[in-house]
Amino acid sequence: MTPVTRRTALFGGLAALGVGALAACGDNTASTPGGASRPLQGPPLQATPQPGQKVVETTLTARESTVDLGGITARTWAYDDALPGKVIRANAGDFLRVALDNRLPADTSIHWHGIRLRNQADGVPGVTQDPIRPGGRFVYEFTAPDAGTHFFHPHVGAQLDRALYAPIIIDDPNEPGAYDAEWIVVLDDWTDGVGKNPDQILADFQAKTGPIKPGMDMGGMDHSSMPGMSSSRLGDAGDVVYPHYLINGRIPAAPTEFRAKPGQRIRLRIINAGSDTVFRVALGGHTLRVTHTDGHRVQDKQARALFVAMGERYDVTVTVGDGVFPLVAAAEGKNGQALAVLRTGSGAAPAPDVRPAELDGPVLLGATELAAADSARLPDREPDSTIKVALNGQMDPYAWGINGKKHGEDNPLTVGKGQRLRMQITNETMMLHPMHIHGHTWSLPGSAGLRKDTVLIKPMGSVEVDLDADNPGTWALHCHNIYHMEMGMMTTLKYT
Repeated sequence: MTPVTRRTALFGGLAALGVGALAACGDNTASTPGGASRPLQGPPLQATPQPGQKVVETTLTARESTVDLGGITARTWAYDDALPGKVIRANAGDFLRVALDNRLPADTSIHWHGIRLRNQADGVPGVTQDPIRPGGRFVYEFTAPDAGTHFFHPHVGAQLDRALYAPIIIDDPNEPGAYDAEWIVVLDDWTDGVGKNPDQILADFQAKTGPIKPGMDMGGMDHSSMPGMSSSRLGDAGDVVYPHYLINGRIPAAPTEFRAKPGQRIRLRIINAGSDTVFRVALGGHTLRVTHTDGHRVQDKQARALFVAMGERYDVTVTVGDGVFPLVAAAEGKNGQALAVLRTGSGAAPAPDVRPAELDGPVLLGATELAAADSARLPDREPDSTIKVALNGQMDPYAWGINGKKHGEDNPLTVGKGQRLRMQITNETMMLHPMHIHGHTWSLPGSAGLRKDTVLIKPMGSVEVDLDADNPGTWALHCHNIYHMEMGMMTTLKYT
Protein backbone atom coordinates (compact mmCIF):
# COMPACT_ATOMS: atom_id res chain seq x y z
CA MET A 1 0.00 0.00 0.00
CA THR A 2 1.28 3.48 -0.82
CA PRO A 3 2.34 5.45 2.28
CA VAL A 4 -0.34 7.89 3.35
CA THR A 5 0.06 11.59 2.75
CA ARG A 6 -1.53 14.63 4.36
CA ARG A 7 -5.35 14.27 4.47
CA THR A 8 -5.48 10.90 2.70
CA ALA A 9 -8.66 8.91 3.37
CA LEU A 10 -7.80 5.36 4.45
CA PHE A 11 -10.73 3.03 3.92
CA GLY A 12 -8.95 -0.32 4.20
CA GLY A 13 -11.09 -2.14 1.66
CA LEU A 14 -14.06 0.20 1.95
CA ALA A 15 -14.58 1.70 -1.48
CA ALA A 16 -16.05 5.19 -1.50
CA LEU A 17 -18.94 6.05 -3.73
CA GLY A 18 -18.23 9.22 -5.68
CA VAL A 19 -20.48 11.38 -3.61
CA GLY A 20 -18.25 13.93 -1.96
CA ALA A 21 -14.76 15.32 -1.83
CA LEU A 22 -12.56 12.88 0.06
CA ALA A 23 -10.11 15.67 0.71
CA ALA A 24 -12.64 17.38 2.95
CA CYS A 25 -11.97 15.11 5.89
CA GLY A 26 -12.99 17.38 8.77
CA ASP A 27 -16.34 17.51 10.49
CA ASN A 28 -16.43 19.75 13.52
CA THR A 29 -12.87 18.77 14.44
CA ALA A 30 -11.20 21.51 16.42
CA SER A 31 -7.71 21.60 17.90
CA THR A 32 -9.06 22.65 21.28
CA PRO A 33 -12.20 21.61 23.15
CA GLY A 34 -15.17 23.77 22.27
CA GLY A 35 -13.35 25.20 19.28
CA ALA A 36 -15.11 26.67 16.28
CA SER A 37 -17.29 24.27 14.34
CA ARG A 38 -20.23 24.25 12.00
CA PRO A 39 -23.36 25.08 14.05
CA LEU A 40 -26.16 22.56 14.07
CA GLN A 41 -28.85 23.38 11.56
CA GLY A 42 -32.54 22.63 11.87
CA PRO A 43 -33.49 19.53 9.88
CA PRO A 44 -34.67 20.78 6.49
CA LEU A 45 -37.96 19.18 5.59
CA GLN A 46 -38.01 19.79 1.86
CA ALA A 47 -38.34 16.80 -0.44
CA THR A 48 -36.60 18.52 -3.34
CA PRO A 49 -33.26 20.35 -3.50
CA GLN A 50 -33.22 24.11 -3.11
CA PRO A 51 -31.64 26.44 -5.71
CA GLY A 52 -27.86 26.17 -5.47
CA GLN A 53 -27.94 23.15 -3.16
CA LYS A 54 -25.51 20.40 -4.17
CA VAL A 55 -27.23 17.14 -5.07
CA VAL A 56 -25.51 13.83 -4.29
CA GLU A 57 -26.98 10.84 -6.13
CA THR A 58 -26.26 7.13 -6.14
CA THR A 59 -28.00 3.76 -6.46
CA LEU A 60 -27.65 0.78 -4.13
CA THR A 61 -28.64 -2.78 -4.98
CA ALA A 62 -29.47 -5.17 -2.13
CA ARG A 63 -29.04 -8.79 -3.25
CA GLU A 64 -27.79 -12.20 -2.26
CA SER A 65 -23.99 -12.27 -2.44
CA THR A 66 -20.92 -14.29 -1.56
CA VAL A 67 -18.39 -12.37 0.53
CA ASP A 68 -14.82 -13.21 1.50
CA LEU A 69 -14.12 -12.75 5.21
CA GLY A 70 -10.43 -13.47 4.71
CA GLY A 71 -10.14 -17.02 3.41
CA ILE A 72 -13.63 -17.90 4.63
CA THR A 73 -16.50 -17.30 2.25
CA ALA A 74 -20.08 -16.70 3.33
CA ARG A 75 -23.33 -16.53 1.44
CA THR A 76 -25.24 -13.51 2.69
CA TRP A 77 -27.21 -10.40 1.70
CA ALA A 78 -25.24 -7.27 0.86
CA TYR A 79 -25.31 -3.89 -0.84
CA ASP A 80 -23.58 -4.22 -4.23
CA ASP A 81 -21.76 -7.40 -3.12
CA ALA A 82 -19.51 -5.52 -0.67
CA LEU A 83 -18.79 -6.08 3.05
CA PRO A 84 -19.11 -3.49 4.46
CA GLY A 85 -21.03 -1.64 1.77
CA LYS A 86 -19.38 1.21 -0.09
CA VAL A 87 -19.00 4.49 1.77
CA ILE A 88 -21.42 7.26 0.93
CA ARG A 89 -19.80 10.65 1.45
CA ALA A 90 -21.26 14.14 1.22
CA ASN A 91 -20.93 17.58 2.78
CA ALA A 92 -23.19 18.98 5.48
CA GLY A 93 -26.07 20.75 3.80
CA ASP A 94 -25.99 18.58 0.65
CA PHE A 95 -29.17 17.04 -0.71
CA LEU A 96 -28.93 13.25 -1.01
CA ARG A 97 -30.91 11.15 -3.46
CA VAL A 98 -30.25 7.44 -2.94
CA ALA A 99 -32.21 4.79 -4.82
CA LEU A 100 -32.44 1.29 -3.39
CA ASP A 101 -33.16 -1.60 -5.74
CA ASN A 102 -34.41 -4.57 -3.74
CA ARG A 103 -33.31 -7.84 -5.32
CA LEU A 104 -33.61 -9.74 -2.06
CA PRO A 105 -36.17 -12.49 -1.50
CA ALA A 106 -37.70 -10.38 1.30
CA ASP A 107 -38.97 -6.90 2.10
CA THR A 108 -36.34 -4.35 3.13
CA SER A 109 -35.65 -0.64 3.76
CA ILE A 110 -32.79 1.72 4.65
CA HIS A 111 -32.52 3.66 7.91
CA TRP A 112 -29.95 6.49 7.92
CA HIS A 113 -28.66 5.97 11.45
CA GLY A 114 -27.77 9.22 13.23
CA ILE A 115 -28.91 11.66 10.52
CA ARG A 116 -31.58 14.20 11.47
CA LEU A 117 -33.61 14.01 8.28
CA ARG A 118 -37.21 14.46 7.25
CA ASN A 119 -39.57 11.83 8.62
CA GLN A 120 -40.58 10.33 5.28
CA ALA A 121 -36.98 9.30 4.53
CA ASP A 122 -36.22 7.61 7.87
CA GLY A 123 -36.73 4.08 6.57
CA VAL A 124 -38.85 2.33 9.21
CA PRO A 125 -41.61 0.19 7.66
CA GLY A 126 -44.89 0.53 9.46
CA VAL A 127 -43.82 3.89 10.91
CA THR A 128 -42.48 6.11 8.10
CA GLN A 129 -42.91 4.06 4.90
CA ASP A 130 -44.23 0.86 3.41
CA PRO A 131 -41.62 -1.89 3.10
CA ILE A 132 -39.78 -2.16 -0.20
CA ARG A 133 -41.03 -5.38 -1.75
CA PRO A 134 -38.79 -7.85 -3.60
CA GLY A 135 -38.17 -6.43 -7.06
CA GLY A 136 -39.18 -2.95 -5.91
CA ARG A 137 -37.32 0.35 -5.80
CA PHE A 138 -37.49 3.23 -3.33
CA VAL A 139 -35.76 6.60 -3.64
CA TYR A 140 -34.64 8.25 -0.40
CA GLU A 141 -34.36 12.03 -0.65
CA PHE A 142 -33.20 14.21 2.22
CA THR A 143 -30.82 16.95 3.30
CA ALA A 144 -28.01 15.94 5.66
CA PRO A 145 -27.84 19.02 7.89
CA ASP A 146 -25.02 18.09 10.28
CA ALA A 147 -21.49 16.81 9.83
CA GLY A 148 -20.70 13.46 11.45
CA THR A 149 -19.80 9.77 11.30
CA HIS A 150 -22.90 7.67 10.64
CA PHE A 151 -23.98 4.45 8.92
CA PHE A 152 -27.02 3.01 7.18
CA HIS A 153 -28.79 -0.33 7.45
CA PRO A 154 -32.23 -1.95 7.03
CA HIS A 155 -34.96 -1.68 9.63
CA VAL A 156 -36.57 -5.04 8.86
CA GLY A 157 -36.17 -8.16 10.98
CA ALA A 158 -32.59 -9.31 11.60
CA GLN A 159 -31.28 -8.03 8.25
CA LEU A 160 -28.61 -5.90 9.97
CA ASP A 161 -27.07 -9.21 11.12
CA ARG A 162 -26.03 -9.84 7.52
CA ALA A 163 -23.85 -7.58 5.32
CA LEU A 164 -26.51 -4.91 4.81
CA TYR A 165 -24.67 -1.93 6.30
CA ALA A 166 -22.23 0.76 5.21
CA PRO A 167 -20.77 4.06 6.47
CA ILE A 168 -22.21 7.41 5.53
CA ILE A 169 -19.78 10.24 6.31
CA ILE A 170 -21.02 13.83 6.30
CA ASP A 171 -18.10 16.27 6.16
CA ASP A 172 -17.91 19.92 7.14
CA PRO A 173 -16.40 21.64 4.07
CA ASN A 174 -15.30 24.59 6.20
CA GLU A 175 -13.18 22.52 8.59
CA PRO A 176 -9.61 21.82 7.45
CA GLY A 177 -9.09 18.77 9.66
CA ALA A 178 -6.26 18.59 12.18
CA TYR A 179 -4.92 15.21 11.08
CA ASP A 180 -2.88 13.62 8.31
CA ALA A 181 -5.09 10.69 7.32
CA GLU A 182 -8.32 8.97 8.17
CA TRP A 183 -9.28 5.38 8.89
CA ILE A 184 -12.91 4.21 8.81
CA VAL A 185 -13.27 1.27 11.21
CA VAL A 186 -16.47 -0.78 11.02
CA LEU A 187 -16.99 -3.39 13.75
CA ASP A 188 -19.32 -6.36 13.35
CA ASP A 189 -20.33 -9.71 14.82
CA TRP A 190 -20.73 -12.35 12.11
CA THR A 191 -22.69 -15.59 11.75
CA ASP A 192 -24.49 -15.48 8.38
CA GLY A 193 -23.34 -18.17 5.95
CA VAL A 194 -20.84 -19.68 8.41
CA GLY A 195 -22.98 -20.22 11.51
CA LYS A 196 -26.64 -20.02 12.35
CA ASN A 197 -28.76 -17.95 9.98
CA PRO A 198 -29.93 -14.67 11.59
CA ASP A 199 -33.53 -15.44 10.67
CA GLN A 200 -33.21 -18.78 12.48
CA ILE A 201 -31.71 -17.06 15.54
CA LEU A 202 -34.70 -14.73 15.62
CA ALA A 203 -37.12 -17.61 15.06
CA ASP A 204 -35.56 -19.51 17.98
CA PHE A 205 -36.09 -16.49 20.24
CA GLN A 206 -39.67 -16.15 19.00
CA ALA A 207 -40.30 -19.81 19.78
CA LYS A 208 -39.54 -19.27 23.46
CA THR A 209 -41.20 -15.91 23.96
CA GLY A 210 -43.95 -15.09 26.40
CA PRO A 211 -45.27 -12.18 28.44
CA ILE A 212 -43.07 -9.56 30.04
CA LYS A 213 -42.92 -10.25 33.74
CA PRO A 214 -44.03 -7.33 35.93
CA GLY A 215 -41.50 -5.44 38.02
CA MET A 216 -37.73 -5.37 37.81
CA ASP A 217 -35.88 -8.46 36.61
CA MET A 218 -33.42 -8.93 39.46
CA GLY A 219 -32.56 -12.50 38.56
CA GLY A 220 -31.14 -12.52 35.08
CA MET A 221 -28.90 -15.30 33.79
CA ASP A 222 -25.25 -16.11 34.35
CA HIS A 223 -24.11 -15.61 30.76
CA SER A 224 -20.48 -16.24 31.73
CA SER A 225 -21.28 -19.93 32.28
CA MET A 226 -22.60 -20.32 28.72
CA PRO A 227 -20.28 -21.63 25.97
CA GLY A 228 -18.75 -18.73 24.07
CA MET A 229 -19.62 -16.22 26.81
CA SER A 230 -17.38 -14.63 29.44
CA SER A 231 -17.71 -12.16 32.29
CA SER A 232 -18.24 -8.49 31.50
CA ARG A 233 -17.61 -5.24 33.32
CA LEU A 234 -20.94 -3.98 31.99
CA GLY A 235 -23.20 -6.83 33.13
CA ASP A 236 -25.00 -9.17 30.72
CA ALA A 237 -23.81 -7.88 27.37
CA GLY A 238 -25.44 -10.06 24.70
CA ASP A 239 -27.46 -13.15 23.90
CA VAL A 240 -25.83 -14.53 20.74
CA VAL A 241 -22.49 -16.35 20.37
CA TYR A 242 -20.89 -15.52 17.02
CA PRO A 243 -18.33 -17.59 15.10
CA HIS A 244 -16.43 -14.45 14.03
CA TYR A 245 -15.92 -10.81 14.87
CA LEU A 246 -14.87 -8.49 12.06
CA ILE A 247 -13.17 -5.17 11.34
CA ASN A 248 -14.03 -3.92 7.87
CA GLY A 249 -15.30 -7.35 6.89
CA ARG A 250 -12.15 -9.31 7.81
CA ILE A 251 -11.47 -11.98 10.42
CA PRO A 252 -8.41 -11.70 12.73
CA ALA A 253 -6.50 -14.39 10.81
CA ALA A 254 -6.56 -12.18 7.69
CA PRO A 255 -6.86 -8.64 9.02
CA THR A 256 -7.11 -5.38 7.15
CA GLU A 257 -3.74 -3.63 7.23
CA PHE A 258 -3.34 0.15 7.26
CA ARG A 259 -0.05 1.93 6.66
CA ALA A 260 1.14 5.26 7.90
CA LYS A 261 4.39 7.07 8.70
CA PRO A 262 5.64 7.32 12.29
CA GLY A 263 4.53 10.55 13.90
CA GLN A 264 1.51 11.04 11.67
CA ARG A 265 -1.79 11.97 13.23
CA ILE A 266 -4.58 9.62 12.20
CA ARG A 267 -8.32 10.07 12.62
CA LEU A 268 -10.25 6.86 13.27
CA ARG A 269 -14.00 6.88 12.62
CA ILE A 270 -15.25 3.87 14.61
CA ILE A 271 -18.71 2.45 13.87
CA ASN A 272 -20.27 -0.51 15.69
CA ALA A 273 -22.54 -2.16 13.10
CA GLY A 274 -22.90 -5.31 15.21
CA SER A 275 -26.29 -6.70 16.14
CA ASP A 276 -25.69 -8.15 19.62
CA THR A 277 -22.14 -7.18 20.65
CA VAL A 278 -20.54 -4.32 22.58
CA PHE A 279 -16.85 -4.00 21.71
CA ARG A 280 -13.94 -2.95 23.91
CA VAL A 281 -11.54 -1.16 21.54
CA ALA A 282 -7.84 -0.32 21.89
CA LEU A 283 -4.83 0.36 19.66
CA GLY A 284 -1.85 -1.43 21.20
CA GLY A 285 0.89 0.89 22.45
CA HIS A 286 -1.13 4.07 21.92
CA THR A 287 -3.43 6.48 23.70
CA LEU A 288 -6.54 7.61 21.88
CA ARG A 289 -7.91 11.13 21.96
CA VAL A 290 -11.71 11.02 21.73
CA THR A 291 -13.03 14.01 19.76
CA HIS A 292 -16.59 13.06 18.71
CA THR A 293 -19.35 10.66 19.62
CA ASP A 294 -22.33 9.95 17.36
CA GLY A 295 -21.07 12.74 15.10
CA HIS A 296 -20.95 15.48 17.73
CA ARG A 297 -17.89 17.28 19.07
CA VAL A 298 -16.84 16.54 22.65
CA GLN A 299 -14.27 18.07 24.94
CA ASP A 300 -11.10 16.14 24.16
CA LYS A 301 -10.67 13.10 26.37
CA GLN A 302 -7.68 10.76 26.54
CA ALA A 303 -8.44 7.03 26.68
CA ARG A 304 -6.40 3.85 26.42
CA ALA A 305 -9.55 1.90 25.50
CA LEU A 306 -13.23 2.57 25.02
CA PHE A 307 -16.55 0.72 24.98
CA VAL A 308 -18.48 1.01 21.70
CA ALA A 309 -22.06 -0.26 21.87
CA MET A 310 -24.23 -1.35 18.97
CA GLY A 311 -25.15 1.73 16.93
CA GLU A 312 -22.59 4.01 18.58
CA ARG A 313 -19.88 5.89 16.70
CA TYR A 314 -16.68 7.42 18.06
CA ASP A 315 -14.12 9.59 16.33
CA VAL A 316 -10.65 9.48 17.85
CA THR A 317 -7.26 10.77 16.82
CA VAL A 318 -3.91 9.14 17.53
CA THR A 319 -0.30 10.03 16.83
CA VAL A 320 1.20 6.78 15.63
CA GLY A 321 4.49 5.27 16.74
CA ASP A 322 7.06 3.29 14.77
CA GLY A 323 6.33 -0.39 14.27
CA VAL A 324 3.40 -2.75 13.82
CA PHE A 325 0.41 -2.33 16.13
CA PRO A 326 -2.85 -4.26 16.69
CA LEU A 327 -6.18 -2.49 16.68
CA VAL A 328 -8.34 -4.89 18.68
CA ALA A 329 -12.09 -4.86 19.25
CA ALA A 330 -12.78 -7.45 21.95
CA ALA A 331 -16.35 -8.75 22.16
CA GLU A 332 -17.51 -7.68 25.62
CA GLY A 333 -18.86 -10.62 27.64
CA LYS A 334 -17.98 -13.07 24.86
CA ASN A 335 -14.96 -15.11 23.85
CA GLY A 336 -13.65 -13.56 20.67
CA GLN A 337 -12.32 -10.41 19.08
CA ALA A 338 -11.84 -8.50 15.85
CA LEU A 339 -8.43 -7.31 14.64
CA ALA A 340 -6.90 -4.85 12.21
CA VAL A 341 -3.23 -3.93 11.87
CA LEU A 342 -1.56 -0.52 11.73
CA ARG A 343 1.89 -0.71 10.15
CA THR A 344 4.30 2.22 10.26
CA GLY A 345 7.57 0.24 10.14
CA SER A 346 9.04 -3.23 9.92
CA GLY A 347 8.03 -6.16 12.07
CA ALA A 348 5.87 -9.24 12.14
CA ALA A 349 2.11 -8.98 12.12
CA PRO A 350 0.47 -9.59 15.51
CA ALA A 351 -1.15 -12.95 16.24
CA PRO A 352 -4.93 -13.18 15.70
CA ASP A 353 -5.48 -13.56 19.45
CA VAL A 354 -3.17 -10.73 20.51
CA ARG A 355 -4.49 -8.82 23.52
CA PRO A 356 -3.10 -5.32 24.04
CA ALA A 357 -2.54 -4.41 27.70
CA GLU A 358 -4.76 -1.35 27.18
CA LEU A 359 -7.84 -3.60 27.08
CA ASP A 360 -7.33 -4.65 30.69
CA GLY A 361 -6.97 -1.16 32.14
CA PRO A 362 -9.54 1.64 32.46
CA VAL A 363 -12.08 1.65 29.62
CA LEU A 364 -13.97 4.81 28.72
CA LEU A 365 -17.78 4.67 28.80
CA GLY A 366 -18.83 7.68 26.76
CA ALA A 367 -22.21 8.44 28.27
CA THR A 368 -20.71 8.91 31.74
CA GLU A 369 -17.20 10.19 31.02
CA LEU A 370 -17.51 12.62 28.10
CA ALA A 371 -18.75 16.21 27.98
CA ALA A 372 -20.02 18.17 25.00
CA ALA A 373 -17.88 20.83 23.38
CA ASP A 374 -19.48 24.25 23.60
CA SER A 375 -20.32 24.11 19.90
CA ALA A 376 -22.43 20.95 20.41
CA ARG A 377 -24.46 22.00 23.45
CA LEU A 378 -28.19 22.62 23.39
CA PRO A 379 -29.17 26.05 24.72
CA ASP A 380 -29.95 26.00 28.44
CA ARG A 381 -33.66 25.49 28.96
CA GLU A 382 -35.92 23.76 31.45
CA PRO A 383 -37.94 20.86 30.04
CA ASP A 384 -41.53 21.58 29.09
CA SER A 385 -42.49 17.94 29.59
CA THR A 386 -41.00 14.88 31.28
CA ILE A 387 -41.85 11.27 30.46
CA LYS A 388 -40.71 8.02 32.03
CA VAL A 389 -39.34 5.25 29.82
CA ALA A 390 -38.91 1.88 31.53
CA LEU A 391 -36.99 -0.89 29.77
CA ASN A 392 -38.48 -4.27 30.67
CA GLY A 393 -37.96 -7.92 29.89
CA GLN A 394 -36.16 -11.12 30.71
CA MET A 395 -34.48 -14.14 29.18
CA ASP A 396 -37.10 -16.72 30.20
CA PRO A 397 -39.55 -16.41 28.59
CA TYR A 398 -37.58 -14.36 26.06
CA ALA A 399 -39.38 -11.04 25.88
CA TRP A 400 -38.43 -7.36 25.81
CA GLY A 401 -40.47 -4.19 25.90
CA ILE A 402 -40.84 -0.57 26.92
CA ASN A 403 -43.16 0.60 29.71
CA GLY A 404 -44.34 -2.97 30.16
CA LYS A 405 -45.47 -3.43 26.55
CA LYS A 406 -44.00 -5.05 23.47
CA HIS A 407 -43.95 -3.01 20.29
CA GLY A 408 -47.30 -3.42 18.59
CA GLU A 409 -49.03 -3.46 21.96
CA ASP A 410 -47.43 -0.21 23.19
CA ASN A 411 -48.80 3.29 23.55
CA PRO A 412 -46.71 5.89 21.68
CA LEU A 413 -44.84 8.53 23.62
CA THR A 414 -46.00 12.04 22.73
CA VAL A 415 -44.44 15.47 22.45
CA GLY A 416 -45.58 18.88 21.25
CA LYS A 417 -43.71 20.65 18.48
CA GLY A 418 -41.23 23.15 19.91
CA GLN A 419 -41.09 21.53 23.34
CA ARG A 420 -37.96 20.57 25.25
CA LEU A 421 -38.73 16.98 26.24
CA ARG A 422 -36.94 15.11 29.02
CA MET A 423 -36.94 11.33 29.00
CA GLN A 424 -36.10 9.51 32.23
CA ILE A 425 -34.97 6.10 30.94
CA THR A 426 -34.62 3.31 33.51
CA ASN A 427 -33.25 -0.13 32.67
CA GLU A 428 -35.24 -2.59 34.80
CA THR A 429 -33.47 -5.63 33.35
CA MET A 430 -30.21 -7.51 33.91
CA MET A 431 -29.14 -6.89 30.29
CA LEU A 432 -27.49 -3.78 28.90
CA HIS A 433 -29.43 -1.86 26.25
CA PRO A 434 -28.07 0.71 23.78
CA MET A 435 -31.12 2.93 23.22
CA HIS A 436 -31.40 4.78 19.90
CA ILE A 437 -33.65 7.72 18.97
CA HIS A 438 -34.50 8.47 15.35
CA GLY A 439 -34.65 11.93 13.78
CA HIS A 440 -33.16 13.74 16.78
CA THR A 441 -30.08 13.95 18.96
CA TRP A 442 -30.38 13.69 22.70
CA SER A 443 -28.57 15.95 25.13
CA LEU A 444 -27.58 14.49 28.47
CA PRO A 445 -28.54 17.34 30.82
CA GLY A 446 -26.32 18.78 33.51
CA SER A 447 -22.75 19.96 33.18
CA ALA A 448 -21.80 17.38 30.54
CA GLY A 449 -24.46 18.22 27.94
CA LEU A 450 -23.23 15.33 25.80
CA ARG A 451 -25.01 14.98 22.42
CA LYS A 452 -25.82 11.41 21.37
CA ASP A 453 -28.45 9.49 19.43
CA THR A 454 -27.45 6.11 20.95
CA VAL A 455 -26.94 5.79 24.72
CA LEU A 456 -25.76 2.61 26.45
CA ILE A 457 -27.70 1.93 29.67
CA LYS A 458 -26.27 -0.67 32.00
CA PRO A 459 -28.37 -3.25 33.89
CA MET A 460 -30.48 -1.56 36.55
CA GLY A 461 -29.07 1.78 35.42
CA SER A 462 -30.83 4.97 34.42
CA VAL A 463 -30.18 8.10 32.41
CA GLU A 464 -31.93 11.40 31.71
CA VAL A 465 -31.90 12.67 28.13
CA ASP A 466 -33.36 15.83 26.62
CA LEU A 467 -34.40 16.57 23.06
CA ASP A 468 -35.77 19.60 21.26
CA ALA A 469 -38.93 18.66 19.37
CA ASP A 470 -37.98 20.43 16.14
CA ASN A 471 -38.58 17.64 13.60
CA PRO A 472 -42.28 16.70 13.37
CA GLY A 473 -43.38 13.16 12.64
CA THR A 474 -43.59 9.77 14.26
CA TRP A 475 -40.15 8.45 15.20
CA ALA A 476 -38.79 5.11 16.39
CA LEU A 477 -37.16 4.70 19.81
CA HIS A 478 -35.62 1.28 20.41
CA CYS A 479 -32.84 -0.88 21.74
CA HIS A 480 -30.10 -1.35 19.13
CA ASN A 481 -29.63 -4.97 20.07
CA ILE A 482 -31.49 -6.11 16.96
CA TYR A 483 -32.95 -9.19 18.64
CA HIS A 484 -34.22 -7.18 21.62
CA MET A 485 -35.84 -4.69 19.24
CA GLU A 486 -37.47 -7.38 17.14
CA MET A 487 -38.76 -9.09 20.28
CA GLY A 488 -40.52 -5.91 21.43
CA MET A 489 -38.11 -3.31 22.86
CA MET A 490 -39.28 -0.52 20.57
CA THR A 491 -41.84 2.25 20.73
CA THR A 492 -42.51 5.51 18.90
CA LEU A 493 -42.30 9.19 19.73
CA LYS A 494 -45.26 10.94 18.13
CA TYR A 495 -45.72 14.68 17.68
CA THR A 496 -49.15 15.95 18.72
